[in-house]
Amino acid sequence: MALAGSGVVAIWNDITDEGRDNFYEWHNREHIPERVGIRGFLRGRRYKAEAGDGQPAYFTLYEVAGTEVLSGPDYLTRLNAPTPWTTDSVRHFRNTARSLCATEWSRGPGSGGFIATLRFDCDPTHDEALMRRLVEALEGLLGQAAIVAAHICRADLAASRAKTAEQKGRPENAVPRWVVMVETSTEAAARACLGGPLGSALLDGVQPDNPERGLYRLQFDLLGNTPSA
Repeated sequence: MALAGSGVVAIWNDITDEGRDNFYEWHNREHIPERVGIRGFLRGRRYKAEAGDGQPAYFTLYEVAGTEVLSGPDYLTRLNAPTPWTTDSVRHFRNTARSLCATEWSRGPGSGGFIATLRFDCDPTHDEALMRRLVEALEGLLGQAAIVAAHICRADLAASRAKTAEQKGRPENAVPRWVVMVETSTEAAARACLGGPLGSALLDGVQPDNPERGLYRLQFDLLGNTPSA
């Protein structure tokens, strides 16, 4: 289904071997519930990479009512007052990319158990052409079997790069400016997206910088229980 609200937090990361068991307990029992308890956070999801695909092991997606939530006092207060469990957990993060984004386009009849992600930067002068090509390609995908949703998001670089107490506790992260996601019912459909419409042919001429593709399976999903801001 279309993303709830008009903003997202998209995070990719690995975890050290010694921190993995703790990561699951912390993420399931404290961190995602804490985040969706913030006013304006509507949903939190965690995905695990399919074996052997080489991308960061985890992808976490938070849907928020609007981009104002991501620079608002409730979220910033939490980021600047991490719990002891959070402080201990985030030091095990590796290969992290994190973008606070506006949802530019989002369509679909449902949510999928698999998600294909594409993250990249490009010359901002290409943004208008890129957006047209992405929308055209994703609208075509939505008519295909097992494709249930597609989304285009663009990062707020200033908000994404803000230095908070929680950010300082983990290694520096990349900030992809563009995030594209396709949700599917099957792994095969997600792989087909990455190899075709989200492959290099779609971006030919746009000259993306360091495009990174990922394929993930849903592990955890939690709805928020507070009204939007």
